[in-house]
Amino acid sequence: MLTLRDGPAATEARMGWMHYELAGMDLADVRFAVSPLNELVLSLRAWRDPGRYPVHLPWLRRVEEARPSLDGDMLLALTNESMWTPDYLTPRPGSPLTRIDDELAAVAAVDDAVVTHDLEAVHPGGLPAALRGPLPAVRRRVLDALSGYWDACFAPAWPRMRAVLQADVVHRGTVISAHGAGAMFADLSPRVSFADGVVSVRLGTLNAAFRRATAGVGLTLVPTLFTRGASAPISPAEPPVIMYGARGTGTLWQAERQVADDALVAVLGRARAGLLTALERPASSTELARRLDVTTSAVNQHLRVLRDVGLLTSARAGRSVLYLRSEVGDALVGPPR
Repeated sequence: MLTLRDGPAATEARMGWMHYELAGMDLADVRFAVSPLNELVLSLRAWRDPGRYPVHLPWLRRVEEARPSLDGDMLLALTNESMWTPDYLTPRPGSPLTRIDDELAAVAAVDDAVVTHDLEAVHPGGLPAALRGPLPAVRRRVLDALSGYWDACFAPAWPRMRAVLQADVVHRGTVISAHGAGAMFADLSPRVSFADGVVSVRLGTLNAAFRRATAGVGLTLVPTLFTRGASAPISPAEPPVIMYGARGTGTLWQAERQVADDALVAVLGRARAGLLTALERPASSTELARRLDVTTSAVNQHLRVLRDVGLLTSARAGRSVLYLRSEVGDALVGPPR
């Protein structure tokens, strides 16, 4: 048996490190992206062990009624006690504007051998019942379970989640412009460091260590709402990715304070004035109810009145109806302060 003495090399081997070499320290190799599928799959960690993710307890309570209608056995089978998830279900996203339908289509096209390997890696002691059987049927069931989960629990909340993630991306770009790449990488996580053109990530997996260049493929940084540190693939064959905890996650489920001009409140009442002020951008009644922590039925009543008097417009987008201030509503609210 080979043993290592205590020291930097021994510590590195025990902890596991990943090193990405930027091509000539070229930050053009670094890009940010947001993945709705990554968030969907990683959120299953909070389902399995809510106590590890207390910030998401308000959301878990809100979606509790939807859980019995979902394929819970399959969804829970996509994680394990160590909170691992199959790598093929968390692909590297291509941009900050990635769509869930595009990502699910890409997952459907993953090679069977990769799917089998990734599922067995999450469950090395044997696959749970939901993942056994003919692979085509299992793959269809995985996609159906994730699609149902998205529609019931994620779609109503995704605009708010996406806003936090995209705000993080904007912030990181500002830090790079003002203070350089070193400051940006140092602020991602205590596990991430940057020196001499090399980005290093301390991995939670023991004895996993590698070094690779990002030339030709780039390094993608992906903020997420469902991690408390930073993570990266443990194989050099995987595309270079670092997932890190997004800023602002702690305030994600706090109710927004309805802000409206006193004169507008006097004319419309506080609830309707607050909704009209909030609808500078399109939103559904479900999203507004979650943002303002009120019932959807109450929001719908006010929205119908505001639309009937011409202060709002509405349009169907998929399964949702989106509301937006009309020109008359804009004039009544006045310019942004």
